[in-house]
Amino acid sequence: MKIHHLNCISTCPLGGRLTDGSTRSLVARGHLTSHCLLLEADDRLVLVDTGLGLRDVHAPRSRLSAFYLAMLAPDLREDMTAIRQIERMGFDPRDVRDIVLTHLDCDHAGGLDDFPHARVHLMTRERECAEQQRTWLDRQRYRPSQWSTRGQWHTYAGSSGDKWLGFDCVRDLEGLPADVLLVPLHGHTHGHVGIAVRSSQGWMLNAGDAYMHHAQMDPVRQHCPMGLRLMQRVLEKDRRARLANQARLRDLRRDHVADVQMFCAHDVVEFERLANRSARIPADRLQADMPQRGAQAADPHWAFDDRLHRPGFDGIGHRPH
Repeated sequence: MKIHHLNCISTCPLGGRLTDGSTRSLVARGHLTSHCLLLEADDRLVLVDTGLGLRDVHAPRSRLSAFYLAMLAPDLREDMTAIRQIERMGFDPRDVRDIVLTHLDCDHAGGLDDFPHARVHLMTRERECAEQQRTWLDRQRYRPSQWSTRGQWHTYAGSSGDKWLGFDCVRDLEGLPADVLLVPLHGHTHGHVGIAVRSSQGWMLNAGDAYMHHAQMDPVRQHCPMGLRLMQRVLEKDRRARLANQARLRDLRRDHVADVQMFCAHDVVEFERLANRSARIPADRLQADMPQRGAQAADPHWAFDDRLHRPGFDGIGHRPH
């Protein structure tokens, strides 16, 4: 299975360096990704999370809460939506027959409407909590206006499944190869999962919002910028479960560093390491054939972190000795 990395609309949160750890100013907006995957299976395309979609770009105030728009100020570029990037790569969006969601937060599920024929896979508990809309914060994060395809949703109970690298109740998906798995990572939401994908290079785990900064996976420092740490606290549904799952993810990285690549949804460093391009550049069929230096020169917003190419840099903030 071939894996493509898409940033499906960045968000620009208040707090600058306090939210992303790298923006120079504290008063400027930060930069976070919406890291999605496009999988090439034998007979279909599979999208893992959708980011924000076309309707979010064209009518944000009718689709997204005023609170979300004020706090995160998404960079609403149509060319960064999943459907437009898939088209630029030379694929037919109608071939996206399945979408697998880590959870239903608006910045992960906004593109569902762009793929009306796709079957959507998610946890039963996630659907229940999103539809109940019990709290004010639930109504900010879960946006039913994005759910025109809910008749296509296929849900999975979290009480059964198999073991996978130390995780329990891991589920394969109906109609999809056993190379795609739901890995329960509850805490950020009650039905939050990671999505494990196996390719010829081994396993890749999209941990969604189980953590939000690459240095949280550092076994020693476990660093997270203060603003991003606060964001995780505000959004969490189960703090104990969230922290326990972060510890399990650190164990996974330590014990399986050679055969599992792991990333979260919003970290620019992880996205640019795996995609090998700036998070501000949409995926493009031609760029796969362009020399990296040419791709940088073609984009005035290029801000690739050159630490990622230095010998010994491990992607979690350690510089070579």
